[in-house]
Amino acid sequence: MTIPRTDQPPQVADPATAATAAAAQGADPGAAPAAPHGLRALGPVGLVLAGGISVQFGGALAVSLMPRAGALGVVTLRLAVAALVLMVICRPKLRGHSRADWGTVVVFGITMAAMNGLFYQSVARIPLGPAVTLEVLGPLILSVVASRRAVNLVWAGLALGGVFLLAGGGGGFRSLDPAGVAFALSAGAMWAAYIVFSARTGRRFPQADGLALAMVVAAVLFLPLGLIESGDKLLDPTTIALGSAVAVLSSVLPYTLELLALRRLPASTFAVLMSLEPAVASVAGFLVLSQTLSLTEALAITLVIAASMGAVRTQVGRGRAKNVGQP
Repeated sequence: MTIPRTDQPPQVADPATAATAAAAQGADPGAAPAAPHGLRALGPVGLVLAGGISVQFGGALAVSLMPRAGALGVVTLRLAVAALVLMVICRPKLRGHSRADWGTVVVFGITMAAMNGLFYQSVARIPLGPAVTLEVLGPLILSVVASRRAVNLVWAGLALGGVFLLAGGGGGFRSLDPAGVAFALSAGAMWAAYIVFSARTGRRFPQADGLALAMVVAAVLFLPLGLIESGDKLLDPTTIALGSAVAVLSSVLPYTLELLALRRLPASTFAVLMSLEPAVASVAGFLVLSQTLSLTEALAITLVIAASMGAVRTQVGRGRAKNVGQP
């Protein structure tokens, strides 16, 4: 998985998985973990879809955990467990890095903490499907702006049409909590910033080392917030177990599946598959949380998915045209 760059299409996935997906594509192929036989049988597309399902059902589990631990408490547990697992797996070197390297990691961690905190505040107020759809607008707009192609105005128009429908056809947010919408849009803005800083981190640290260190920064930053909101609730064994499950489903398992998939799957195909995340989130919200969507909301999500896929295809076509012109 490669660290997303500003000239790459948006990878429409849960925010916490994007950087790991990016780091691995630039890694030494010989360092890739061997896929168990059962996972190999899924094929690369199946691995990506399984990762997406894991992310969104992990998000649904996180929503169900919020009454017990609070939104900030859930984020704290997820970041802490994910940081611990990544540090054990990656074992990043702490020496030999410049002040600029550490500054980049710290900013990356701050961005990651803000993005996750805002997103979980959103899903505490509005259904998972619309929240992911609104959040996706951040990287989608970044992709459109970075591309600077007129055709991307079409994809931007489709995305805005989806937002218009989610807003109740211009008559105000009839079914969605305005605060939840604002949190989702803010999370999308932080996701766009996250993509930029994940690219910079990936250029300064090998493989997923930078991500592991940034995850530690994010976890440390969020720990006081989680303690203030949840206190000793975070020490409850059931809460810890459920929070660990959220971290595994939303971070550790998708990281592994996407890492294995991108060893055999073009990044362009991966990004198109990631564009289905809002739909997967809607299904997870319905099955786990009994969150239903109106026909208008379903159409809005479809428009944003189409816009994401279109932006991806446009970027891929642009990249191929450049390659054809090269000797």
